[in-house]
Amino acid sequence: MNKPSRNSVACPLSGVISLTMRGACICLASLSALALTGCASRPLMPYTTASTPLVLVPAIQTVEQDRRGRFREIFCEVLEARKDSIPDYRSCDEAISRVGQEPAGTGKAVSLGPAQRKLTTFFVPGIGWDCFSEWLAMEDTIPEHLRQYGYDMVTLDVDGLSSSEFNARLIRDAILEMPQEGTQPDLVLVGYSKGAPDVLEALVSYPEIHHRVAAMVSAAGSVGGSPLANDASDDQLNMLQHFPGATCKPSEEGALNDLRPDTRKAWLAEHTLPEGIPYYSLMTFPEPERISSILNSSYKKISRVDARNDSQVIFYDQFIPDSTLITYLNADHWALAVPIARTHDIVGEILVDQNAFPREALHEALLRFIEEDLQDRGN
Repeated sequence: MNKPSRNSVACPLSGVISLTMRGACICLASLSALALTGCASRPLMPYTTASTPLVLVPAIQTVEQDRRGRFREIFCEVLEARKDSIPDYRSCDEAISRVGQEPAGTGKAVSLGPAQRKLTTFFVPGIGWDCFSEWLAMEDTIPEHLRQYGYDMVTLDVDGLSSSEFNARLIRDAILEMPQEGTQPDLVLVGYSKGAPDVLEALVSYPEIHHRVAAMVSAAGSVGGSPLANDASDDQLNMLQHFPGATCKPSEEGALNDLRPDTRKAWLAEHTLPEGIPYYSLMTFPEPERISSILNSSYKKISRVDARNDSQVIFYDQFIPDSTLITYLNADHWALAVPIARTHDIVGEILVDQNAFPREALHEALLRFIEEDLQDRGN
């Protein structure tokens, strides 16, 4: 049975690209590149930040609340306070996209001291992550940063090529095995990319974990699916097993189907999310120049549908129905969660050239925002 690992890594949708680096041939997993050749047509909806921040949800559901103003206050305060101690600093205005009319902040003071509530981020990564986690050699910088202030973070070893139903059981088992301090719910389930559907499936299928869940967050989650999944096949996905050092198993022919827009939207229409759990959506809405070179092909392909995408998912498909809208980050899909450039300088300079993002500050701000919001809700 898979258990939470503090050294795991999140991974996006991507293709398999061969690189020659330091005399060695390295395959950089990237499902999006598998089917992307030729020129993309002009987007039917070109990129703009002047539009109303819409989300596509079933007609009976609406946005519960827009808390972007307050999150910006918290993130900016955290970012400036930690800028000398964290990597990949970027100013707040460069890190967050202003989409449409963003609500004003509250003006309340931002706490930067010890956590008032010991929350632990339970991070569920995306498709194929275990195929190249060894190569990424991801450092444990985010958990180490959070522990300074009384928070924590663990990453679940999901099966990177399996269905959401399969991974939901892994999530359930891992949560029930985790020790709990106190009686309050202490886990903030963060689903990144396909991790979001996996978490939603677990919450719907296993009510026995609800007492541990303080909140659930979609972090660039494929809540409404990705158009890229329509053009990919399980045979292409299984190519990720040939990545050097890969430990992933053959696909059970469910992962890609769970990422297709029709599948995801049908699932949302047929399932009611458990009540009593606050849901949040942390979304990516990058400027086109913030897309890394290696992701440009997938960005352009999705742009045939809508140019407001992070190279893997359109911004409105990252939203959990009836959730609290936290922010739109000016980061592509990989920059949000996969620090490739930190451990692979050459790849970072040539192909993953927009990968720098202050993730440590982001995760601290996220937990401080949720801690405050839970207190305001009386949770």
